[in-house]
Amino acid sequence: MHLLKTFARAYPLQSAIMLVALLVAGLVEGLSLTALLPLLNRVLVKPGSLVNDAATIAADPRSDVGNALLSGIEAMGLTPSVELLLLVIVVGSIMKGGLVLLAKKKVGYIVAQVSTDLRLSMLRAMLASRWEYFLHQQVGQLTNSMSIEAVRAANAYLYGATLISQLIQALVYVTIATMLMWQAALFSFLMGIIIYVALNRLVTMARKAGKRQTTLTKLMIARLTDTLLSVKPLKAMGREGLVDTVLASETKNINRALRREVVSTEFLAAGQEILFALVLVIGIYITLVKWELPVATVMVLGFLLSRILRRTGQVQRSYQKMAVSESAYWSIQKTIKKAERAREDLGGDYTPTLEQGIELRDVSFSYDAKKILDTINLNIPAGSFTAIIGPSGSGKTTCLDLIIGLLQPDSGTLLVDGVALMELDMRSWRRMIGYVPQETVLLHDSVLNNVALGDPGISEADVISALREAGAWGFVEKLSGGIHEIVGERGGKLSGGQRQRIMIARALVHRPRLLILDEATSALDPQSEMAICETLRKLVGAHTILAISHQPALLNAAERAYRLQDGHAQLVKGVTE
Repeated sequence: MHLLKTFARAYPLQSAIMLVALLVAGLVEGLSLTALLPLLNRVLVKPGSLVNDAATIAADPRSDVGNALLSGIEAMGLTPSVELLLLVIVVGSIMKGGLVLLAKKKVGYIVAQVSTDLRLSMLRAMLASRWEYFLHQQVGQLTNSMSIEAVRAANAYLYGATLISQLIQALVYVTIATMLMWQAALFSFLMGIIIYVALNRLVTMARKAGKRQTTLTKLMIARLTDTLLSVKPLKAMGREGLVDTVLASETKNINRALRREVVSTEFLAAGQEILFALVLVIGIYITLVKWELPVATVMVLGFLLSRILRRTGQVQRSYQKMAVSESAYWSIQKTIKKAERAREDLGGDYTPTLEQGIELRDVSFSYDAKKILDTINLNIPAGSFTAIIGPSGSGKTTCLDLIIGLLQPDSGTLLVDGVALMELDMRSWRRMIGYVPQETVLLHDSVLNNVALGDPGISEADVISALREAGAWGFVEKLSGGIHEIVGERGGKLSGGQRQRIMIARALVHRPRLLILDEATSALDPQSEMAICETLRKLVGAHTILAISHQPALLNAAERAYRLQDGHAQLVKGVTE
């Protein structure tokens, strides 16, 4: 029930409206049900009926409930009749239905809101976390949390709300049964508890199966995502069968957990059906034969007893479903809290500029215990084209991440126009940066959306301007759809050089002051690389360009260059200040 308390605290107003509506609906239903006893009494005391001793019925203290209703009707100046009593039942049912509809409407709103809020909370927590957090996460697991787990968590609330509704109805029936005959109400209540305890092992089994589904699904989606990202080389080497074997095994494990859930659910329903029927038969036998109650009273008690048992069973089944789904809620909450603990420090409130340049002064950085940079000094003048070269693992990308502010140095200082980077407003600083990664990750979308990325502040004219600046407009305008042409999955309909120019246009469209290229030409053929370098030369002055590469073409295009090796930096091209 901890989950229900958590949801109630998260959505207090909606939960309160739902609860009040259900309570009033229960009361209305209870009042309408009290019309059953006098209605049956009036029918059964007629000549030739099963009960014809009206005096006995009138003297039966259990008829006080019905008599109270009749007195209330007479007090309003109405004459009790079969038609009027039937009308009371119908009106009560209509009112109950309306209130239950209102409650379910609120439940529906909250269910939709739960999944939305969980997704947004997780997205915001992840985007606000440090870069190191992402380095230790599997994309597939995060995707699973955003999709499957969010839906299952919302379903957990739905089952919890259904449980409350059924519990309130059960309590209403118990209350009316108590007013008629407390012994019968106590009997049905105790039998319901006994059956609940007897079958609770099936609920525990379903809960364990739900937790296992959550764990196994997360692992499978993570592996599937990784596989799809590398499906081309796997197929090229004829090794996709290995992945099929692994995924098939994991799918079978999920299937086994799902079977346990289904078996426990069906056994619970079947067990309840058998035990409830047995209790109902025993109850009718005792009240009708042993206690010799009037038929009208026995019929009402039998009706209430069946409803109590039925609602009790539904409460347990809803609890079982909630237990299966709630593991997804706690799993996504764990992911959110983990991301929140890794929240990034966004620096100070100083508004950045880039009029003079960027300086790394005696900067050192280590990954775990491995020293990557050892008191290096770099100077990147504003408006210049600076390259950083060096062997793999020498710290080139680390330098970029430090300048962007994704990583923090162990010692030393990064300065932008003489101001320490951590004193800058980091969001404002990063908005001044255009970043072109080594991987040309294009969306399966139009050229327009690949450049603008859905930013409403960027117009088609801005996109075309960025494409021209990146040297991409020449081939884009020749596409059958122009800037609205779909580029295919990961840009598969374009060549490597064309994809790279789209990436450069994406980096330029918001008019950055600093353009960073992280091995952006490493996958290109020499001709395409030379063309990209020529494009970059034209951007010098309007932008400060910082690029890292293994390729000599980029080194030749740059105005100054540093070589990183063994943790140290050496100026190999340009003038020493």
